Amino acid sequence: MSLTVASYNVHRFVGTDGVRDVRRMARVVRGLQADVVALQEVAFEPGDDQPRELLAELPEYQAISAPIQRRDRVRQGNVLLTRLPIVSSRRISLDFEGHEPRTAIDARLETTGRPLRVVATHLGLRPRERRFQVRMILERVEGDEQAVTVLLGDFNEWFLAGRPLRWLHQRFGWAAAVATFPAWLPVFKLDRVWVHPPTALERLSAVTTEVARVASDHLPVVAQVRV
Repeated sequence: MSLTVASYNVHRFVGTDGVRDVRRMARVVRGLQADVVALQEVAFEPGDDQPRELLAELPEYQAISAPIQRRDRVRQGNVLLTRLPIVSSRRISLDFEGHEPRTAIDARLETTGRPLRVVATHLGLRPRERRFQVRMILERVEGDEQAVTVLLGDFNEWFLAGRPLRWLHQRFGWAAAVATFPAWLPVFKLDRVWVHPPTALERLSAVTTEVARVASDHLPVVAQVRV
């Protein structure tokens, strides 16, 4: 069985043209034709833990949400959209020494093949912060050999030889990456997908449609995973 998974930093639904357009963002997400989509920087309304604007445009998905509140009072965070049945989910705190809160969503999803575990995250901006956060994630997935595990998200890692990427390659196996940022002229490989076992990752690509280049400052990354 082959599934499509995707990761996309939606930039609070604000495009490179400066326009906030939830419907346009939903059109990009629907065009991915993915079974599972990890979203970062999803905007949340005050007091609401579900991105209802987005879900109204994407009724085919269930959502697992992990909103945080930034120091400027903006509420945003990770959302995992899935067409697969949810077996369980939990939120992993990746907060580091007073920096902006960060989280990961750790979910188990039902498939007709092997169990599927998806860990979706958005790491911090500083190297020490990312090293701490990667160690936290690796502790959570250590020893799980029963499920096919997909780790994906915006890793904010600019240094290809940095320790966070080396540690992740050691645990999940080396994984190819594609440039996704900035969307109008992608140079940096910030949005990534790892799969364990690594042979389960069949294909990886960035989505470079005209609407995707405008809808956010990141491009979506899409992978085929065999379970």
